[in-house]
Amino acid sequence: MSLEIRDVKTICTAPEGINLVVVKVLTNEPGLYGLGCATFAHRHLPVVSAVEDYLKPYLIGRNPQDIEDIWQSCMGMSYWRNGPVLNNALSGVDMALWDIKGKLAEMPLYQLFGGKCRDAVPCYAHAEGRDIQETIEQVGMLKEQGYRNVRAQVAGYGGNMSEPMGIKSSFSGSFYEPKQYMRSVVKLFEELRSTYGEELQICHDVHERLTPIDAINFAKEMQKFNLLFLEDPLSPEQSGWFSHLRNHVTVPIAMGELFNNPAEWTELIVNRMIDYIRIHISQIGGITPALKVARLCESFGVRTAWHGPPDMTPIGHAVNAHIDISIPNFGIQEWHAGNNNVFSSEKETNLLQEMFPGMPVVKDGNICLTESPGIGLDFDEELARKYPCSKEIVTWDWMLPRLPDGTAVRP
Repeated sequence: MSLEIRDVKTICTAPEGINLVVVKVLTNEPGLYGLGCATFAHRHLPVVSAVEDYLKPYLIGRNPQDIEDIWQSCMGMSYWRNGPVLNNALSGVDMALWDIKGKLAEMPLYQLFGGKCRDAVPCYAHAEGRDIQETIEQVGMLKEQGYRNVRAQVAGYGGNMSEPMGIKSSFSGSFYEPKQYMRSVVKLFEELRSTYGEELQICHDVHERLTPIDAINFAKEMQKFNLLFLEDPLSPEQSGWFSHLRNHVTVPIAMGELFNNPAEWTELIVNRMIDYIRIHISQIGGITPALKVARLCESFGVRTAWHGPPDMTPIGHAVNAHIDISIPNFGIQEWHAGNNNVFSSEKETNLLQEMFPGMPVVKDGNICLTESPGIGLDFDEELARKYPCSKEIVTWDWMLPRLPDGTAVRP
């Protein structure tokens, strides 16, 4: 009997109040299935439809080992491609097929990619406070937990203003003033270096909150702090400015959290305009394209720093780590996943570990993988269904940034 895909399921769950989407691909071999992350937290319902109404009918009966052909076919058959809904849907399937491949080989995923290049995966965690002192304290807490790489923010992305323009605005959102934001971050990093010296590697996420010329001037100011990197200083729409940024500053640049399309990252990589690629692996379609991006980056001296936020499943975090541990041009890994993190409650931590048994853990600032076959973790569907996703439009305040006069800008 030849191996075939028998069923494809999507399970939505929100154990930490964040909508997550898991894809489960089942085969005609009893007990053999794969799991994948298809989380697009802010638009999860269209992803579910893309998987169940469009990908599933094509996948039933296919050999799950034909990963490359399935990926290429599913990407092309929609005709219009490279959007976040299709990419996340395809990612869930793609990861699940790789999970099956690892289980068939009785090897952890990283072995299929060529084996280990390192013993563990160094990662960084996020520290954020309402003011500079609170941020410094949060950094200290992470340092005590063993982290040696920390991203630091103050008062949210771009900094928040309680009274924009001194009047009550008719618009809703997260208000910030760019010049004030830049000054507060420079002061924060002066205090961080004064407090911790050079013993920590520190980075900062601009999150595209600046105009191109302000981003260049801000990067110049941040050079003196010997950053691990400055993250997303420009938006994907302003990528033409990266050549100017590169010509004026030497601070390492990390870019790509919002990328969906190879056209967005290829030029930046081959022209050596960035130092770290920050793409979200499910956002570009899963493991299959991520491995190709990693190899492209290797040829041009660019390192990886995959996006690893709270709005992705532990499956996605594990996939990040499997690729990280197996490639020579790994840089650093963002870490959340709810476990061993100062910003997650013990209740949430235990719940995630119960729902995703075998999920990776962090020890002394390093992600540790198991030797279990495939991606290496399982999923408790029954428990997951007890924590349903919200059907309301999911929009966090920081996703609606505004200038003091009310002008909407992109997050």
